[in-house]
Amino acid sequence: MFLTARPVRAALGAACALVVMAAGCSSSDDGEPDAGLITVTTMRGSFLQPAEIGPAWAAPEESAAPTTLVSFCGGGSTPPQVPPGAELVSSNAADEGEKGAQTLQQSALVYADADSASAGLGLLRTVADQCEKTSEVPAAVTADRNEPAYTETVEVRELDEGVWSGFVIVRHKLYEAAHPGTADVAVAVLRTRNVVLVDSYAIYQLNNASPAPNFEADWKKLVGSVVQRVG
Repeated sequence: MFLTARPVRAALGAACALVVMAAGCSSSDDGEPDAGLITVTTMRGSFLQPAEIGPAWAAPEESAAPTTLVSFCGGGSTPPQVPPGAELVSSNAADEGEKGAQTLQQSALVYADADSASAGLGLLRTVADQCEKTSEVPAAVTADRNEPAYTETVEVRELDEGVWSGFVIVRHKLYEAAHPGTADVAVAVLRTRNVVLVDSYAIYQLNNASPAPNFEADWKKLVGSVVQRVG
């Protein structure tokens, strides 16, 4: 089942409030961010939990394998390989209804040092830069998938969130007119110190050919909530 885009605004109000509450969580006594290494425990505790996003959100029954990242390029492409040397931690959540769905897939690559994390970010950026800007994808009907034909566009932008820097991949999927619907996806890939965060927010709409109206603001609120918790 799916839900409309309308609940996104209410659900993300809680996540936005987390930014204010968590702004000082990772600071030292003098108010400056801790310059030490970030631990796996810290990153796991920084992920948004379903109840923090909104009452309709829940952990999915079937989550992606813990060794897998989300797809960068869309169009049926496979997810990028996890760059070597990192410990991967992740947490997923979804909000599903009859007219659409929202998903949040949070992953962190925790390295032993900042140089390794920087190299990992560079490898992921290489994958993003090779994505096709526009794809025409035919309908697919398989044992576990029934998807109409669609056109998908991909844009890669620079992204800075405080001490975090990297890029975001923004995808928009428009289904054929006979089966109206859209999918908007943002995959933010950011590094600070020894961690690379891969945070993907997606909203799917059925019987609606217009992009989700608050998609841009919503993914920024979700990503901002996580990065400010870490500092």
